[in-house]
Amino acid sequence: MNLHPEKIDLASTGIEGLDAVLKGGLPAGRFYLLEGAPGSGKTTVATQFLIEGLAKGEKVLYVTLSETAEELYAVGESHGWNLEAMPLFELAQADVALSFDREQSILHPWEVELSETIKLITDKVEQIKPSRVVFDSLSEMRLLAQDSLRYRRQLLMLKQHFASKKITVLLVDDMTGNAGERDVHLHSLCHGVITLERKTLEFGGATRRLQVQKLRGVDFNAGFHDFAIKKGGVVVHARLIASKFHTPFVGEPVGSGIDELDKLLDGGMLRGTTTLITGPSGSGKTNIALQYVAEACKRGERAVIYEFDERIGTLLTRSKLLGFDLQQYIDSDQLHIRQMDPAEITPGEFACIVKKEVEECDVKMIVVDSLAGYISSMPQEKQLLLQIHEMLSYLNQQGIVTLLINPQQSLVGTMSVTGLNVSYVADAVILLRFFEFEGRIRKAISIIKNRGGSHEDTIRELRVDSQGLRVGEVLDKFKGVLTGVPDYTGKSDQLLEPRTDEPQ
Repeated sequence: MNLHPEKIDLASTGIEGLDAVLKGGLPAGRFYLLEGAPGSGKTTVATQFLIEGLAKGEKVLYVTLSETAEELYAVGESHGWNLEAMPLFELAQADVALSFDREQSILHPWEVELSETIKLITDKVEQIKPSRVVFDSLSEMRLLAQDSLRYRRQLLMLKQHFASKKITVLLVDDMTGNAGERDVHLHSLCHGVITLERKTLEFGGATRRLQVQKLRGVDFNAGFHDFAIKKGGVVVHARLIASKFHTPFVGEPVGSGIDELDKLLDGGMLRGTTTLITGPSGSGKTNIALQYVAEACKRGERAVIYEFDERIGTLLTRSKLLGFDLQQYIDSDQLHIRQMDPAEITPGEFACIVKKEVEECDVKMIVVDSLAGYISSMPQEKQLLLQIHEMLSYLNQQGIVTLLINPQQSLVGTMSVTGLNVSYVADAVILLRFFEFEGRIRKAISIIKNRGGSHEDTIRELRVDSQGLRVGEVLDKFKGVLTGVPDYTGKSDQLLEPRTDEPQ
């Protein structure tokens, strides 16, 4: 028994995220299937696979049975690639070689004998001696064969021919020749199968995802992974698996700069925890998050705010009116504020953005404003809660302090947090409430959960003015806070009074 197996040579796909899914690339010298409906991105992936080979000094060959060279060059130009140096074999070349009538205006694929076409292709391979070959697409080969048995025999012959020469082959299948269903016989023939999918949303652009159906003898990251086609090629957002990442850190409390607020959480939020700040619109959720961000920047730490709801300009203007000069931290590169487009982003892409920020920018605090905006931007994702949990688990293992801002669905009434299981998502929950006293609307703050340690079970008043936040003393004359309609029955001397320069 060989206890030291020979190291497998891997052929990089030229797509960083896909190589991460494949844990390095495709084992070289094998037969692979790249399948998906028209428009899913197969040709782009296949082209990048060959471009990567050229970049590494390898010889490649693109066998196109469905598109012309001009069409492929146009695809390349749209991404900024010059494909004219890439060797091509077109079906039209087979037409000429087999002495068809050049004056005939239309040449149907099935008019070319399959065995002769295959021979021309193998002769081209002998001439170029490539290490990577792409066949695009198999539906034309099915038409040429006109018989499923003959088609599979020819594919098996091709597999044996290329395997003997240790050529990595990528077969592209648009799944149109099998009533849109996967060809199970083709799956069994190939060493690996990658499936691309395209889904059109009810609003917004189309989303794409891929999965590696199989890869014999090699470990890979299973499941679906989001990807996008952008100028420059395909970008794959490999699914985040939190258990594979862990950085040792000290779970020390992180202060807000306001003693009374820190007392509520027994010293502050702990590193490596997630805190949900919830309450009705206008109750001060974002202001509390900005207080923690400003204090983190004062300590010399880096922070990032992902803004799903509010414009960055509005956020900076509002923060300045509250006494938070965030622009100075942006200028010093301590604070990043990212404007997220809810109609264009996917959960996998957002998780990759967050992961990149943590790894490349050494971020210590992350704010998502708001969780409701993030969720509403991806209404057709069925397992969104699991994806959120995986991302938060990753951040917790990196020692990041994460703040999720989540508005209550109504201004007053029973507490509701967009149908999420709050205790499943967050380690701590800060609850904000409006209450009325002597004809004025005031704000109350309390902690209803802190998984990282003890916390006050009291209620304090929160006041926001041009000089920032203030948290008052403990108020003990409250009823009905959790019902959403708090009733304060205490005395006015326990409440915060306006500062001297604050409007009455």
